[in-house]
Amino acid sequence: MEALRPVPRTLLRDRAYAAIRDAIVAGEIEPGAVVRDAELAERLGLSRAPVREAFSRLVDEGLLESKPQSYTRVTPLVAADVRDAAAVVGALHELVTRVAVPRLGAADIAAMRAANARFAAAVGAGDVDAALRADDELHDVLVRVSGNRAAAATVARYTPLIRRLERRRFGEGGSCRSAGLHERLIEACAAGDTAEAVLVTAEIWRGLEELAD
Repeated sequence: MEALRPVPRTLLRDRAYAAIRDAIVAGEIEPGAVVRDAELAERLGLSRAPVREAFSRLVDEGLLESKPQSYTRVTPLVAADVRDAAAVVGALHELVTRVAVPRLGAADIAAMRAANARFAAAVGAGDVDAALRADDELHDVLVRVSGNRAAAATVARYTPLIRRLERRRFGEGGSCRSAGLHERLIEACAAGDTAEAVLVTAEIWRGLEELAD
């Protein structure tokens, strides 16, 4: 019965983390809301242990705050925190773009074009969640090709803080980032123009810093 192997504990922890993180980013669990491990464990169909581990990680990443023996709750949206996160994430995207552009292959460029097509379609349909997923997929091509694991981990850690504000702004009638900026980035990548690709990347992430203002 090879298929009935025990599910690794780390997988349960990661499942709990991803589910709770996504609910916070999507606004399903609002800023200031108190979260309880027993309640979320029941909703997720998990034991309390992986949910507690997920809480610890989310506190470390700034999406939850905790007072021992008192409460764990979703952090408020603080513009300064988002600006700081956007500055760090943007700088790392510039770094991975500089490394990745000379290494990109045709399949990588095609993946970026497909992601931008999904992004544009989602923006047109007003589907913010799909737009942000496609945006992540586009930029993740450069992160992956760069091979910089430290940058990848830091981007993954701080991007949810930014996404939470983006989603809130767009839900209030704001506009998603331009597919045209993505197109400029893709064309620079396809041409092997590292300097232009880095310049466009900086423009994209500078816009996110301004969003926090």
